[in-house]
Amino acid sequence: MNLKLDDFLYDLPEDKIAKHPPANRADSKLLFYNQGDISHYEFKDIENLIPDQSLLVFNDTKVIPARIILHKETGARIEIFLLEPLLPSKVHEEVMNATDSCSWKCMIGNAKKWKSQTSLRLESLSLEAIRTGDSEVTFKWTNNITFSDLLTEIGKIPLPPYIDRDVEESDQERYQTVYSKMNGAVAAPTAGLHFTDEIINKISSKEIKTDYLTLHVSAGTFQPIKSENIADHPMHNEQIWIDKKNLENLLEAKKVIAVGTTSMRTLESLYWYGVRLISGDKNFFVQKTDPYKLNAVDRNSALQAVMNHMNAEGLDKIGGHTEIFIYPGYQFQICNGLVTNYHLPGSTLILLVAAFIGEDWKKVYESAIDNNYRFLSYGDSSLLLR
Repeated sequence: MNLKLDDFLYDLPEDKIAKHPPANRADSKLLFYNQGDISHYEFKDIENLIPDQSLLVFNDTKVIPARIILHKETGARIEIFLLEPLLPSKVHEEVMNATDSCSWKCMIGNAKKWKSQTSLRLESLSLEAIRTGDSEVTFKWTNNITFSDLLTEIGKIPLPPYIDRDVEESDQERYQTVYSKMNGAVAAPTAGLHFTDEIINKISSKEIKTDYLTLHVSAGTFQPIKSENIADHPMHNEQIWIDKKNLENLLEAKKVIAVGTTSMRTLESLYWYGVRLISGDKNFFVQKTDPYKLNAVDRNSALQAVMNHMNAEGLDKIGGHTEIFIYPGYQFQICNGLVTNYHLPGSTLILLVAAFIGEDWKKVYESAIDNNYRFLSYGDSSLLLR
């Protein structure tokens, strides 16, 4: 299938981009798409729109303050943007708990002013940052605190580029879901920003289950598509974690609703990992082309294959990586519904929505614009049921 980028563009007026969150998380609008029909609500009404006996799956990743500003003795400003951990481990949780050194793949702003194998220092925190490669930085410190605590002191929350303003104190809380737990994301799973503890408790009191898994959102989520044929776009790689309780809940669920595109990508990747296991491949790395070249099996067989593998290995939790690319033509294996915000024209996330509800994605976006919805990370929400 030769998909053209022009088919997934729309006109997004600048004044529709939300630069700040609403005063209260649940004060956003909610567009409800139900098998072709569109209606409009407030987000707090979502508890009445989710079908009974659904499983609502959240991504509990936590955004780290991934932007670090340091200065050379000359005064030159160097910006370090953490992308993914390298040492002492590629597991975010282990690196965030390091107490003396760690290395990261980074984007480096004003890189010409910072020569390889030279260091920048922050004496107040006994921190030394050494540029150990074109896009690699090693941090060393001697004050016996974790790298997570160090980042809290020196890092800034990495707001998306289209918000185009300085980070404010309120962003530390509001660019984070109320259920965020696992440190590692450099962008928020923004569909979850609308949920409050009260809304989650009300949903849980109904015939609706809630569950949490982890995908550490990478900066690649903002990477624009530049290839003429969409399928040629190089997809970003993200770390995911699931546990046996996730599998048990999925095997029992009548309907599965993903809170956010990141939860959806994790759930669908889990299925394709099961397919890989059935074929004898234990490597938990879902490639972008897997859904388009591997032979599908029934949903429960794939999930059970993951469960059997975890039991055989004595694992309660398992981590892997995914670069799954969901675009029109993809056959959904796990998800029946999606809670999501409104995404940039021509982005991989628009493609995912178009894969999920077909050409109706245009109706949804036209209706949101006509009804003065706010767009992108701090914008309004939608509940899409196939």
